[in-house]
Amino acid sequence: MLVIIAAAGAIGIIAQVRKDTRIRTARRSTSVGATSVKNPVIKPADYPAYDDREFDGATIVKTDAEWKRQLTKAQFHILREEGTETPFVYPENHEHGIYYCAACGLALFRSENKFDSETGWPSFYQPIFPKNVIERIDKKLGETRTEIECARCGSHLGHVFDDGPKPTGLRYCMNALAMKFRKK
Repeated sequence: MLVIIAAAGAIGIIAQVRKDTRIRTARRSTSVGATSVKNPVIKPADYPAYDDREFDGATIVKTDAEWKRQLTKAQFHILREEGTETPFVYPENHEHGIYYCAACGLALFRSENKFDSETGWPSFYQPIFPKNVIERIDKKLGETRTEIECARCGSHLGHVFDDGPKPTGLRYCMNALAMKFRKK
């Protein structure tokens, strides 16, 4: 009897993982009127390691196995499973440059828009291009927050809050492992 219950539980977990994967893939679609149109999908070899351009609508879709081969275990947890790193673990970066998505290399933030929020995570008051990030409603912790994802690969980056400095009043609170920094 215990084996049957354990097997049923495992099947439920597998079904939920498959459902979550379909949801992540479906979230990359955009609605146009009454029909749904998928964005063009690009192959990973077709995008540069560091892409300073505004997002052009072409998305990257990979399996979890492909992401696991590319990312560290901690990056996979944050970027693909919507995890959060421990605050104050990674050293503060004061160099001038650009922060890119650690999964696909899309430009996200400029160091000039970074500020010390005293939260333990890198914080910015605006993205490099508004089109390069996507906002999603997040109710996972029993409160409504705004999740930030990479527009090209759908990776979880962090959250945005309305307690930031001027000129926007926003605080894009990002996971350090979700980004790669390139000095300019």
